[in-house]
Amino acid sequence: MANMTLQKGWIQECRQCVSPHFNARPDGEVSLLVIHNISLPAGRFGLPYIDQLFQGCLDTQADESFCELEGLEVSAHFLIRRDGELVQYVSCDDRAWHAGVSEFAGRTGCNDFAIGIELEGTDSQAYTDAQYDRLTQLTLVLFDAYPMLNRNLIVGHSDIAPGRKTDPGESFDWDRYRASLDEA
Repeated sequence: MANMTLQKGWIQECRQCVSPHFNARPDGEVSLLVIHNISLPAGRFGLPYIDQLFQGCLDTQADESFCELEGLEVSAHFLIRRDGELVQYVSCDDRAWHAGVSEFAGRTGCNDFAIGIELEGTDSQAYTDAQYDRLTQLTLVLFDAYPMLNRNLIVGHSDIAPGRKTDPGESFDWDRYRASLDEA
């Protein structure tokens, strides 16, 4: 997947797993990337539950920790699994429901103008080389497609929802990620 193409908001060279949890961007603007993390159940990887959550078909009886997810309507644009697999749930041209109550640079409702990228992981467990490689590739494609984006407009979920969210956590190596963008 060294070369990725974006057509009508969709990366062609990835697994598409369409979510019903999206709507139109109010202004069509894409000017922020938000890095998240997710694992279901917490700290377990490679299971089908993230896809199911974003598709609205998670069996909340499958794990006792899922009971709090009953009826939750959430999505992200992308998930990067531990092995580097890229999954897309929502077109980048649409608004995914990933940031919740959020604010960036004095603007509320970051879902309106942000692309949400989930990394399969936890706040405290190191992310994989494959994830950093895929994240860099994806970011560069998004920079090309959405001219308002740049390296200064990439934040963690914790930056736009402080006190409420902690991801991508202390295990995310921001210096490594930013250096990879500079080297590309």
